[in-house]
Amino acid sequence: MAHNADTTKAGAAVVERLKRLELTGELIAEFAGTMVLILFGVGVVAQVVAAGVGDHDSIAWAWGIGVALGVYVAGRITGAHLNPAVTLAFATFRGFPWAKVVPYSLAQTAGAFVGALLVRWNYTEVLNMTDPEHTLKTQIVFSTLPGNGTLPVGMWGGFRDQIIGTAILMFVLYALSDSHNLAPSANLSPVVIGLLIVAIGMAWGADAGYAINPARDFGPRLASFLTGYSGAWRDQYGDLYFWVPVIGPLIGGLTGAGLYQLMIARFLPEPEPDIEDAGRV
Repeated sequence: MAHNADTTKAGAAVVERLKRLELTGELIAEFAGTMVLILFGVGVVAQVVAAGVGDHDSIAWAWGIGVALGVYVAGRITGAHLNPAVTLAFATFRGFPWAKVVPYSLAQTAGAFVGALLVRWNYTEVLNMTDPEHTLKTQIVFSTLPGNGTLPVGMWGGFRDQIIGTAILMFVLYALSDSHNLAPSANLSPVVIGLLIVAIGMAWGADAGYAINPARDFGPRLASFLTGYSGAWRDQYGDLYFWVPVIGPLIGGLTGAGLYQLMIARFLPEPEPDIEDAGRV
């Protein structure tokens, strides 16, 4: 009996170590995937704003391509959430383990932070030349502002925008990841998701910079604050703004996912069995 108890304990310990190793791999994947999307997304904004290379369209396309490449990096391991709003919505409606929500979100934010630090380091000279005082003029390279710092949109307009924009993101993302619907094949999914980001950027980018991702905004905002942007937490009106692209996307993500479940998912037919499986018991 003692031998059996020891064997059971040893087996449980092995299982626990494997679970920890699995979670570690998942967190590294979310970190790396989010870092990749920030390297392209924040990098292109640095080029446009600080160096005058490119325009709004290049920003939208680079963000979309960055997301697609980030999904390719992490997709096989985690499904590539790369966004706390996505993780929260999948835990709420798709059975993702709640115990992983905070670790995933922290890994995503850390990846965004490190990616933004690399962009900040690489563009040091250009940023210093364009904006030696490190004001909101180039703060927008790293984090969002209402009306992109120029249009007459305030904090609550930005909050509304982030809820709607992230709801659109999650509504369509749920369709793209639903095997009962017309989801693209696994290899094509990242490309289509990238195109979704491009479309949101082109159609919903004016009011609040389409952060639609708490990690994407908070990580780079923290990186900019620690590297000389003392006004990083406020908008051009002096209001404390950093919470808007954090809370807004979390609300919007749940809204979009819930609407998909209500309007689409419950009406979808069960997939037909494969012909090869039809004769199997």
